[in-house]
Amino acid sequence: MKKFVLVFSIMLCVSFNTYAQNYKTHKVQQGETIAEIAKIYKVTPFDIYALNPDTKTKLEPNVVLIIPKTKILENPVTVEEIQLLGYKSHRVKRKETLYSIAKNYNITVEDIKKHNARLYSENLRKGDKIKIPNYSTVQVTTNLGNTIRKYQVLPKEGKWRVAFKFGISVSELEELNPQLGDSLKIGEEINVPNIANNEEKEVDETFGYYTVLPKEGFYRLKVKLGMEQEEIENLNPGVSVTGLKEGMILKVPKSVDAISSPDAIEFVALRSRMTNFSKKRLAVMLPFRLQRIDLDSIAETKVQIEKDPYLSISLDFHTGVLMAVDSAKQLGISTGLDVYDTKSRTAEVSKLISDNNFENYDAVIGPLTADNFDRVAVSLKAANVPVISPLTKPNTLHDNVFQTIPSDDLLLKTMVSFVKQDSIPNHVIIIADSKHQVTSNLLKKEFPTAKQLYSRKNKEEEEAYYILTDDVKDQLKEGKNIIFLETENEGFASNVTSMINAFIDEAHEIILMTTNKSRAFDGANVSNYDLSNLRFHYPSPNRPYDIDATNTFIKRYKREYGTVPNRFAVRGFDLTMDILLRLAFKENLYQAATNTIETEYVENKFRYSKKMFGGYYNEAVYVVKYDSLKIVEAKN
Repeated sequence: MKKFVLVFSIMLCVSFNTYAQNYKTHKVQQGETIAEIAKIYKVTPFDIYALNPDTKTKLEPNVVLIIPKTKILENPVTVEEIQLLGYKSHRVKRKETLYSIAKNYNITVEDIKKHNARLYSENLRKGDKIKIPNYSTVQVTTNLGNTIRKYQVLPKEGKWRVAFKFGISVSELEELNPQLGDSLKIGEEINVPNIANNEEKEVDETFGYYTVLPKEGFYRLKVKLGMEQEEIENLNPGVSVTGLKEGMILKVPKSVDAISSPDAIEFVALRSRMTNFSKKRLAVMLPFRLQRIDLDSIAETKVQIEKDPYLSISLDFHTGVLMAVDSAKQLGISTGLDVYDTKSRTAEVSKLISDNNFENYDAVIGPLTADNFDRVAVSLKAANVPVISPLTKPNTLHDNVFQTIPSDDLLLKTMVSFVKQDSIPNHVIIIADSKHQVTSNLLKKEFPTAKQLYSRKNKEEEEAYYILTDDVKDQLKEGKNIIFLETENEGFASNVTSMINAFIDEAHEIILMTTNKSRAFDGANVSNYDLSNLRFHYPSPNRPYDIDATNTFIKRYKREYGTVPNRFAVRGFDLTMDILLRLAFKENLYQAATNTIETEYVENKFRYSKKMFGGYYNEAVYVVKYDSLKIVEAKN
């Protein structure tokens, strides 16, 4: 028995010594949070929750927490620490509140409460004498409690991949690296949690990845992802200990619809996945306005086609639709196609809806104009008939609506993402007129170090739509400069493009971009040579096809019509082909509209997401650029 006690005592001592070497403790002070404690010891909240699971529900003062302490860093690092220098005394005046006092001293209400503990249970009163902490931020060389280490960014690694690898959120990664830029650079050294090598997680490309949103629990994820809590925890073992946290990156099956990582998108040729070969019924509603044409006169008809933009667009789009139906037929898809002339009149649209039964159509394409489109969408909503907007953005995204033209917000996000993916350091300048100030501020939020410039005003304080040479010259830096120009004014576009083109030299690389290309850049006063020299980049729902490239549709179109198809004919073909293939892929268009599948045709690509309380919108956007007087797809 004595031997057993002795052996047990020795084992206990050894265990305690090992424990003490790998962990330290922290006594919780009044008002402290897990996030604050994690920052003190340079660990993540997940680390603390893992060792102190009770703190997930409640954190009591004076509770002793176990704080992880891992292997020693080879080299100490310099970090910023906030130190308490002392206190000021403040006597509370009439009408003063904790908020007003905190604001006056540039501290938080919690800072005041921490150093005046009675204020947790008592109200602030006039005449009270309270302590105001005086803080200072200093640079300290330390081993950071041995809980972080240096990591060198690998090729193709973005913030979310590194965050997932080390079991933290993107925001926590950014907190560990206050000087981190908008994107990671290959070979860049950053701070990461100092976990063992065998604890690092690799991104498995056969899975998808989802970022947990604020206030999302397991029930909400079950509704959104179709996954039970047990399934989520099995794929993400740490979640059973820490619970779900905002910004946490979860591994999920590739088949899950609500995947938030852009790397999880699957590019699919649907013709190899067709299973539903029942006859499809399509309706196309276009503003031909045939009542205005004298079909007995060929010459007059030609003039009318040239003069009437609605007729010209409708005819071109219709030729593309017909060729798509014929191409689908060769794949075994039979289609019943009905074409209706809306005459570009709301009354005619209403008459067509009342005189015809649209409930048996698998999809309705059109009308082209937003008002007429909304009339059709509302009329067919009860029958759950999908209505596709081919060339414009609908006024309202009803449950049965498919918006194929990307939104302005999506165009901006696409350009921001494109710039951030660039591994070469760059300097961003944002030039805008007052009408586009909101866009300028959104870009500034995404690129905090960017410089903002606005068009100058005349003596009457009216927009003059120009900037001076020195305005831009003073902001340029050596190396790569990305200049966003946000305007719809042709004169302003001409002024800026010609000016910044003159600044290109061996020391200054300049690339011009915009988040939403307006007609201003196509104006006669804007030089295509300048745009090409500036490698002008912009987001686009389509990319121009290569006339010289081998493409069956282009060849057939030239053979049948004696000319190359314009963008409306290509749009008609691409959109109709995508609808028919999706209908052959699933039972209906709704089932085939998943944001993990992206399709691509001659000029257009489609990837649909659904609004929580609304219809479907196309998330697929190209970034194109001017290159040697041609417009081509831009790739990082």
